[in-house]
Amino acid sequence: MAVTTAFGATEATPTRRRPKPIGALGFGRIVGRLLLIGVLAALAIIVLYPILWMVLSSLKSNSEILSSPFGWPAELDLSSYGRAFAGGVGEYFLNSVIVTVASVIATTLLSAWAAYGLTRVTIPFSKPILYIIIGGLMLAPTVAVIPLVKLLQGWGIYDTYWALIILYTAFRIPFTTFLIRSYMIDLPIEVDEAAVLDGARSSQIFWRIVLPMSAPIITSAVILQVLFAWNEYLFALIFIGSDSLKTLPVGLATLSSRAVTDFPSVFAGMTIAAVPMIALFFLCQKYFIRGLSDGIGK
Repeated sequence: MAVTTAFGATEATPTRRRPKPIGALGFGRIVGRLLLIGVLAALAIIVLYPILWMVLSSLKSNSEILSSPFGWPAELDLSSYGRAFAGGVGEYFLNSVIVTVASVIATTLLSAWAAYGLTRVTIPFSKPILYIIIGGLMLAPTVAVIPLVKLLQGWGIYDTYWALIILYTAFRIPFTTFLIRSYMIDLPIEVDEAAVLDGARSSQIFWRIVLPMSAPIITSAVILQVLFAWNEYLFALIFIGSDSLKTLPVGLATLSSRAVTDFPSVFAGMTIAAVPMIALFFLCQKYFIRGLSDGIGK
């Protein structure tokens, strides 16, 4: 619609838009939101219920588990945790901590240093070296079991902590290097150049600049390595023979075979093994998700 002004000019007046019907639009949003809440609630129940059932079962008596496996305990019985520790869970827990911490430190530092060299430093044959490292992802651990047994026996480290630490580090370096490299590629190279002008060496640039800037992906790599080393079963079963050196996955299997009629102690051992990983993920989930989205997402 046009309006003539006092000077003879015509101006277009804004036309009013018809308001959309609120009822149908609001109903659709409400239905969509309810469906989303229902799906998320179902997923939360699927994930949390087995954990809750495990914890509650560890607080029941043996007769309660057999008579009412899905019910609440009549009273909280913590004696199963004492029996679990008496069965060796404390020793298995300490072994897992030693192997996990050592392999995490070795894997993260070696992978971060390799990723730094492949992305921030000009080295000869960098592409073939990258392809060789990534090619390690194609090697299945089960294929190399027999040669590794003979190799570790020849080195004299079979049935020791070092056997698991070296294997966990070697088999996780390819993936961790690939993960950290994907993040370091997009870090501004101008920061390194400025540090070089200030007289910094490559090692100083790595430790004081690049590594702190890569904190999110380093955190993600640490969490993934912790989950792998903490829950790994095959190598821990094959390369550790002494009961005093067994890690939690193998130790819990041994405990369940010994305590065939003491289900609460088995569930108590499983709870002891699961709680640290759940706590670690909840404490670091912010950095874990950010690191993965910035690393693999690229």
